[in-house]
Amino acid sequence: MPVVVVESPAKAKTINKYLGSDYTVLASYGHVRDLPPKDGSVDPEHEFEMTWEVGNDSRKHVKAIADALKDDDALILATDPDREGEAISWHLQEALTKRRAIKKSTAVSRVVFNAITKSAVTEAMKNPRDVDMELVEAYLARRALDYLVGFNLSPVLWRKLPGARSAGRVQSVCLRLIVEREMEIEAFKAREYWSVKALLKTPRGQEYEARLTVLGGKKLDKYDLANQSAADLAVRAIESRDLSVQRVEAKPASRNPSPPFMTSTLQQEASRKFGFGARQTMNAAQRLYEAGHITYMRTDGIDMAPEAVTAARDAIKAKFGAEYVPGEPRIYKNKAKNAQEAHECIRPTDMMLDPAKLAKLEPDQRRLYDLIWKRTIASQMEGARLERTTVDVGSADQQVQLRATGQVVLFDGFLAVYEEGRDDASTDDDDKRLPQMSEGDAAAKQSVSPDQHFTQPPPRYTEASLVKRMEELGIGRPSTYASIVTTIQDREYVRKEQNRLIPEDKGRIVTIFLLNFFRKYVGYEFTADLETMLDDVSAGERNYKEVLANFWRDFSAAIAETSELRISEVLDVLDDALAPQLYPPREDGSDPRICPKCGTGQLHLKSSRTGGFVGCGNYPECTYTRPIAGEGADGDERLLGEDAGDEIWLKAGRFGPYVQRGEPTPENKKPPRASLPRGWSKDDMDLEKALVLLSLPREIGVHPEGGEIKSNFGRFGPYLMHQLPDEAKPVYANLKDPADVFEIGMNRAVELLAEKRANPGRGRGAAAKALKELGEHPEEGGPVNIMEGRYGPYVKWGKVNATLPKDTDPNAVTMEEAVALITEKAGKKGGAKKKAAPKKTAAKKTASKK
Repeated sequence: MPVVVVESPAKAKTINKYLGSDYTVLASYGHVRDLPPKDGSVDPEHEFEMTWEVGNDSRKHVKAIADALKDDDALILATDPDREGEAISWHLQEALTKRRAIKKSTAVSRVVFNAITKSAVTEAMKNPRDVDMELVEAYLARRALDYLVGFNLSPVLWRKLPGARSAGRVQSVCLRLIVEREMEIEAFKAREYWSVKALLKTPRGQEYEARLTVLGGKKLDKYDLANQSAADLAVRAIESRDLSVQRVEAKPASRNPSPPFMTSTLQQEASRKFGFGARQTMNAAQRLYEAGHITYMRTDGIDMAPEAVTAARDAIKAKFGAEYVPGEPRIYKNKAKNAQEAHECIRPTDMMLDPAKLAKLEPDQRRLYDLIWKRTIASQMEGARLERTTVDVGSADQQVQLRATGQVVLFDGFLAVYEEGRDDASTDDDDKRLPQMSEGDAAAKQSVSPDQHFTQPPPRYTEASLVKRMEELGIGRPSTYASIVTTIQDREYVRKEQNRLIPEDKGRIVTIFLLNFFRKYVGYEFTADLETMLDDVSAGERNYKEVLANFWRDFSAAIAETSELRISEVLDVLDDALAPQLYPPREDGSDPRICPKCGTGQLHLKSSRTGGFVGCGNYPECTYTRPIAGEGADGDERLLGEDAGDEIWLKAGRFGPYVQRGEPTPENKKPPRASLPRGWSKDDMDLEKALVLLSLPREIGVHPEGGEIKSNFGRFGPYLMHQLPDEAKPVYANLKDPADVFEIGMNRAVELLAEKRANPGRGRGAAAKALKELGEHPEEGGPVNIMEGRYGPYVKWGKVNATLPKDTDPNAVTMEEAVALITEKAGKKGGAKKKAAPKKTAAKKTASKK
């Protein structure tokens, strides 16, 4: 039986159903080889020769494929239909050849299908081809570039900016977008302006609203009413005049549907409508694709196969009626510069399979399928027909004129199914419906009101609007957006609050460093041009080693030049570059660089493991520090008062806010300090609460069998501590309520410690026993087990622990249910971080050339 290889077990299961028992379908579990994370994996001195190694997790999967080839001498590579899929097929072929599982007699072929349906898979099997080396070389070029940038630039960051995690060819440019947007917001100066609206009534008693557009015979611009005085004069001008309808204009209008989804627009719309992150969207789409419900989800294309267009039109006619089907099919043209990723759009494989018939899907998958189905169906529907009405109301002397606008939907068309979301709320009033009016009708004034406005800063990026901006600039590609946006959050360069991306101090410092010392390589145009060159490689129009050589020549020189700089020189440059943000003018006109604590020291930018901060130049005599976000920002230190001659401070540290008695001195380098317990707000801290914390640990009393019992707060919450005379180390018992640290009595403390000694639980180093072993994760590898936990049974995979729903029998949980729980949990936490397996050096292999 020919051996067919795909990426995942889920995909293998679906394809096996279509191919039947005549084929052996196996999964590679993703990329089987990668560059070892060490120096020399890409060698610029020898034509960028690349050293690959098969990962520990992948060896058993490669062996399974090799073993299957012993029984049949035919290998069919059926990985995804894009550059990454082509690369996985190439890696498999290379790895199996190296193992001698592929012999001269072995028939190796490559098949691709855009949807996992019986017809698509069967048709693909009839049209085999060789591995496309042009696509593989485009992959090799990208992988080598990412390695050269990350492996050479990241160590520069570690040495010059303690606390910086990494830099990347595209991730650093993406981070720059977020940081520059934040700096725009901080530099923004709001401008006041006013508008005037009137509530008017028709002769038939119907009310409508109109806004002032002409005053004193002159058309008003946005800022003409600059203050309340000007707005009040406008109100009096309207109130002192009789108004009537001067012009009514009704124009027909139409709206056409949006094109079907490609990767970036799917991520944007799922973020707008559901608040999904890019990774969450792609995980759900991957499941839908592997189950055969949608076409391939990584694409730049918006065109649709002719048979799919016909099926969509049939579905529209059946569900909505013939009047919703346009006379001719709608044709959408691809905007992608390169056809290698411009597959068909993302659409349902069966247009008649509406979301209501897929109730058994996981919630994320069901919502995403609903979105894809509606967008696809809408894209082939008749447009909406509207009537837009404009009414001008004015005074007889033409000194005052107001305008009312509205619209009527005459035929809803595609709006019956779907309407695209917006990144930011619209203030457009054009969709209001107006009452019937005619020229000459009196407009009775019900009320006239001025409204104050202020210009707003540009909004922070959402994941959706960030992906959209990256797409506009030509940065990254559909297959990379999700991983890039996730990486900058995992690196703690950016945090997400209320779906908006906010740069951390660490991310800001890294960006300013790169803009000053590697500006070319975080340039939008340079990055987009490099993407275009890589697209040329995949189209066979450019040699990938020439692209690498041209890049490396200048980049290696920039690395060498920056490596010579001292940290103090780097900080001086960054201090000057950040000066407008770090030291804004003070209200009293004093020097913004003068330390507000000692009054004599100059403030300077300093670095630490957690990023950058501003500190006093008189250190260690003065220990004033604050975040780079500015004075009064989150984490700025505050004097709470004095006790026994010591100043009591509230400060911000690496692990959160804490209180401290006094300042460090040569005699007392580590003054007493205490972290704020969970649930304690730094805004509510006062001297009394600080002194309570600084008095810890609290001595509760002497245990009946000897030894002092104490209570305190620790890294894992409130606890009791006690050590009997014959015990080698103390016993710790957790407390549920933080208040118990200050209130628990002797009897209860002794009882809790006795319970802990009677049931000590497993040690931190001991392994817990699994209730049920489910086997290897079907996509990522690694054991998936059901464990007994303190709060009930849970699924464990790597570092991800997902609690089982209430009343779930742990022995009845299937692998599919466990993976769904893991995916949901990993999505909430920003993704699971798997521990890297130890690497071994593999023999060097030069990429074969077509």
